[in-house]
Amino acid sequence: MKGGLHGAPSSRALPADPETPISMNHFNAAHEANREAAAWPLAFAAVAGLCGACGVTRPSPAPPPPIEARQAATEVAVAHSDPPPEPPPAPEPPAVELPRGGRTLFPDYRLVGFCGTPGAPELGSLQGNLPARAKALDAQASRYADARNADGRKLLPVFELIAVVVQGAPGPDGKYRRRVDGTVIEQYLRVARESKALLLLNIQPGQSDFVTEVKAFEKYLREPDVGVALDPEWAMRPKQLPGRSFGQTDGETITEVASYLSGIVSDGKLPEKALVFHQVNNWVLKDEPGMKPASGIVFIKSVDGLGPVGSKIKTYDYLMRSAVAGVHPGFKLFFDEDTRNGSRLMTPKEVLALSPKPEYVMYE
Repeated sequence: MKGGLHGAPSSRALPADPETPISMNHFNAAHEANREAAAWPLAFAAVAGLCGACGVTRPSPAPPPPIEARQAATEVAVAHSDPPPEPPPAPEPPAVELPRGGRTLFPDYRLVGFCGTPGAPELGSLQGNLPARAKALDAQASRYADARNADGRKLLPVFELIAVVVQGAPGPDGKYRRRVDGTVIEQYLRVARESKALLLLNIQPGQSDFVTEVKAFEKYLREPDVGVALDPEWAMRPKQLPGRSFGQTDGETITEVASYLSGIVSDGKLPEKALVFHQVNNWVLKDEPGMKPASGIVFIKSVDGLGPVGSKIKTYDYLMRSAVAGVHPGFKLFFDEDTRNGSRLMTPKEVLALSPKPEYVMYE
């Protein structure tokens, strides 16, 4: 039915000859034909709509943008997004403290110690059954808290181990000294820690020198509860033999040891370290004013006078006159030598009556 969508059915209802008269029947037929023709577009539109609803003529979705465009869009989004938050800083580790708390020795504490080395009872009582000696040390130290002249300081026990022992013979390296084995130091350190005590490594260098011998124990000196004690009377000069004359050191050497220890304290963020130097007379230490302060190091001058009570007090008074400002006073008593020839050991009350009042009291 060619052209049926554009009114062609009306030509079928009218006469072909224009001269033929148009009757009412012709007119009705033409009208019916025109009405049918008008219905065709509506019917087609309805069918097309139904087909579209069924998805027959739904247009395809638009194709995705090219990958380059997508990448560019992603980069813009990332560029405009907020950066991730910074992680919180790691907490500082707790500061290492002394065995009984805190990081400074004085004026918080009074040190009370025993001295000795394995297999040599003549060098002090700190040998043999160490746990038993630790209990005896605690008992002795407690007397300083109870003494009438006590100043309220807390007590901090000290194990002073003679780690370098002077010898009468030159030994394999000709240095007239012997170092204790590391296992000995570890044993003393273990028992000291059980008692919450300090460990001091006492050095009798013979014909070696203080700096060399101290550095030999660096592994242990990096511990927060290990310090040093120097014994100048056993620091022999060349060709000088131990036991025949007094050895000697000077302020510069003590400063060198202190500087080395200060570096260890700084590196490890350790509490203060004690550096004791024993002095038996005015000969064994020269140029005392040559000692220079070192950060984190506490200098202690321990007077080692022997003999009767009166003699010991005079020695202490005399040697403390030359003490450098900032150096703390110490006092040494001898269980054996101080009790010979009818003499006796000074009491804690007598020791604390000394001026200046000792801050380190050591028993050998």
